[in-house]
Amino acid sequence: MKFGVEFVPNNPIEEVMKWASVAEQKKFDYIWVTDHFNNRNTYVTLTSIAMKTSSVRIGPGVTNPYLINPAWTASAVASINEVSKGRAVLGIGAGDRTTLSYLGLEQKSPVLALAECVDIIRGLLKGEDVKVPGQIFNVTGARLNYQSGFVPIYLGAQGPKMLRLAAKISDGVLINSSHPADISLAVKEVRNGLEDAGKSSSQFDVAAYTSFSVSADPVEAVKLARPVVAFIAAATPDVVLERHGIPPERVQVIKEALARGQFKDAFKAVNDELLEAFSITGTPSQCTEKIAAILKEGVSQFVIGSPIGADKVKTLESIGSEIMPQFVQ
Repeated sequence: MKFGVEFVPNNPIEEVMKWASVAEQKKFDYIWVTDHFNNRNTYVTLTSIAMKTSSVRIGPGVTNPYLINPAWTASAVASINEVSKGRAVLGIGAGDRTTLSYLGLEQKSPVLALAECVDIIRGLLKGEDVKVPGQIFNVTGARLNYQSGFVPIYLGAQGPKMLRLAAKISDGVLINSSHPADISLAVKEVRNGLEDAGKSSSQFDVAAYTSFSVSADPVEAVKLARPVVAFIAAATPDVVLERHGIPPERVQVIKEALARGQFKDAFKAVNDELLEAFSITGTPSQCTEKIAAILKEGVSQFVIGSPIGADKVKTLESIGSEIMPQFVQ
C-alpha cells in the first residue's frame, strides 16, 4: 500500500516546502500539488519541492487541458522530471468546473479532450514529432528539444467513461472519492477497462484521492472539511448524489452561492450527509477505520487530500506516526 498527500499551494511556497520535507520524512510515497490559477503556480511549487526532497514522487494533482495546453504541460512536467532526477508524475483531469467558470472556460467533451491531451503529452515526452489532428486539439507538428525520461500519467476520474478511459490510456487513476461505495464502483469500472484494454491490474496504480481532515477534536476536523466538500459537491454528478440519497436541490444552493462568490453561504449549506459522502473526517482512530474500509475495495494508493488538518506539519507527523503504520509494514 502506497500513501500520497495533496498540497494546495495557497500558503507561501517556503511553507509548502516544509510540509513536503515532513511528508518525505514520514515515508509518504507521493506528493500531489493542486493546479488552480488563484494559488501559487503548481510547477514553481513542484520545482521548490524537488529541491527540498530526494525520494518522494511529485507531480500536479491535477492539472487540466482547458486552462493549460497539453504541450505546455508536457514541457513543464518534463522539466520537473529533470530537476527531481526522475521522480515526476503527472496527474491530469477535466479540472474544477467552478474555478474554470470564473475564467469563462467550459469543460467541452472532457473524455475526448483528455484522450487527445494524453496522446499529445506522451508523444512529446518520448521525444517524438507529434501530430494529433484531434477535435479538441489540432497539433500539426510539435517536438520537445530534450527528452525527459518516462513520466507516469494518472487520470483524475469519477464517472464511468473517464474511469474506463483512464484504464485504457494511463498508468494510474486518481479516483476523486472518499466513500467506500463510490470507490467500489469506480474500481470495478477500472478493472473492466483494464480487461478490455488487455492490461494487467498489477501494473496499474488505483488511487483513492480523498478529502481528508483529521484532528483530536472531531468538531474541528468537520469545520475544516466544509469548504473543500462544498467545491466537491458542486462538481458531483447527479447520479452520485442519488447514490447517497442527497437531494440535488441542496447542492444547487451550494453551486449558486459559489458562482456568486458567497463562500460562507456555500460552506454553511454543507450538512452531515455531504460530509459523510464526500470526505473522511474525525479523530486519528476514526480516520484509520475509514481508511481501512476504503482499502478493502482494492485501491493501491491512498491520497490524503485537503484540508488535512489545521497545522499541516503536526498533522502530517501524526498521520505518519499514528495512522500509516497501521497499513504499511
